[in-house]
Amino acid sequence: MTDALLPEKIGSAARTPAIRVRGVVVEFGDKRILNGLDLDIMRGEVLGFVGGSGTGKSVLTRTILGLVQKTSGLVEVLGKDMDHVSREERSAVERRFGVLFQQGALFSGLTVKQNIQLPMREYLRLSQGLMDELAMLKIELVGLRPDAADKFPSELSGGMIKRAALARALALDPDILFLDEPTSGLDPIGAAEFDTLIATLQKTLGLTVFMVTHDLDSLYSICDRIAALADGKIVAAGPIEDMLASQHPWVRAYFHGARARILDNARASP
Repeated sequence: MTDALLPEKIGSAARTPAIRVRGVVVEFGDKRILNGLDLDIMRGEVLGFVGGSGTGKSVLTRTILGLVQKTSGLVEVLGKDMDHVSREERSAVERRFGVLFQQGALFSGLTVKQNIQLPMREYLRLSQGLMDELAMLKIELVGLRPDAADKFPSELSGGMIKRAALARALALDPDILFLDEPTSGLDPIGAAEFDTLIATLQKTLGLTVFMVTHDLDSLYSICDRIAALADGKIVAAGPIEDMLASQHPWVRAYFHGARARILDNARASP
């Protein structure tokens, strides 16, 4: 990745990175997934992360979260090199993460309220009464009705599962929110509503959002910047205008393909 793709090189537009990834290599056996990848995720932005299936989008997310071991390179989160922090410092950083997995990953044997309280039980020492109050606040924050608190995941619609999982991701008031295909499986209306919710929460709570997505509507509507992954590296990064101008073959195919043209035509229609 060239210096031109790194946000701190953009003069007056420069902001402080919440996450810096430099030269990251990840290998599974003899297969190299990430090949010297560089990326900045700036504080307070919504960064959309795109790439072909199997190219390593989730691998990068899990590497940043510390769930996948890298072969080499630097991952710096909130100014801390994650290879050189104590266990206590790592735990403090991880408390500032919120993660929404693609299918929600709610525990089926727990109610929505109990799922939301899991991170509280792991990291905080709070009374049950206070945890109940906080869980209800998170439920309200993501637009669920209060009676959703005592429902099990099997009793929820797909959209409600996404919102419940988002409430759990917000349980510890994180600074950085990781979203893995947040609108997958939702109908167009539900997806648009979820995009609006993410944008509102980002502005209200001052979140930094790293969003893995294939949803062109999300990329157009709520992302400040987009980063494209191909061949184990970031091949383009910037606002949507930069993606549309990119000459990289995969980026051109993605943003100028048939589905993109349909979206453009729909946007141009009265």
